[in-house]
Amino acid sequence: MTMQDPISDLLTRIRNAQMAGHEAVSVPNSKLKRSVLDVLVAEGYLNGYSTSDELKSNISIELKYHDGVPVIEEIKRVSRPGLRIYKECEDIPRIRGGLGVAIVSTNKGVMTDKTARAEGVGGEVLCTVF
Repeated sequence: MTMQDPISDLLTRIRNAQMAGHEAVSVPNSKLKRSVLDVLVAEGYLNGYSTSDELKSNISIELKYHDGVPVIEEIKRVSRPGLRIYKECEDIPRIRGGLGVAIVSTNKGVMTDKTARAEGVGGEVLCTVF
């Protein structure tokens, strides 16, 4: 069975693992998922991740907690296969007054909303994190 929305699957696995209090979670490997995870690690929402060198490789994601509470309070998918959401650089949403992060896929790569506005590029709003 093929997966229709791999980014949504990634976000759901992270959300469910944190609600269950797991230290780590494993997801199937892809370049787009690694790009999204790079942004989440750089912004301090995750401790890190590693990939396995198997034929069907997986990504092992190390979740981050602060005093036993998950660092990621809310993670939501914005653009989805049935309804793609594209925004210009000045129209990219600010999440909770700039406290959260919107992850945007641009022609210069996957980046945060702040970086996209600074570089003057728009793109597909993949998800929001707070």
